[in-house]
Amino acid sequence: MLKLKKIDHITVTFPKGKDDDAYYFYKNILGLEEIPNLVANAFWFKMGDIDIHVYREDLTSPLSSRHSAFEVDDLNNTKAFLENCGIDIQYSSKIEGRERLFFRDPFGNRFELIEYI
Repeated sequence: MLKLKKIDHITVTFPKGKDDDAYYFYKNILGLEEIPNLVANAFWFKMGDIDIHVYREDLTSPLSSRHSAFEVDDLNNTKAFLENCGIDIQYSSKIEGRERLFFRDPFGNRFELIEYI
């Protein structure tokens, strides 16, 4: 069984060409605090102790990059558990200070698991 510590962040998406609209909405309408962004094609904001990552993507793809991210204590053991359950593990770009992996539930929902190092 997985042991999820807490929600780390939520990623929402917006279509290409709508960067200004996305930034304006999350910064000015929702009033979220902008924080340093560590990946391309995104804006990062803080809401309490949870990050909101607003990511540009091609919304014509059947599988979205939208996801919830959860912190775990031991990513290697978690990965082994998921693989033993027949779950396909995926990776993305490296982010300094954390190890991470992605997987999808049987319905295509994407999840990220993070261990801070």
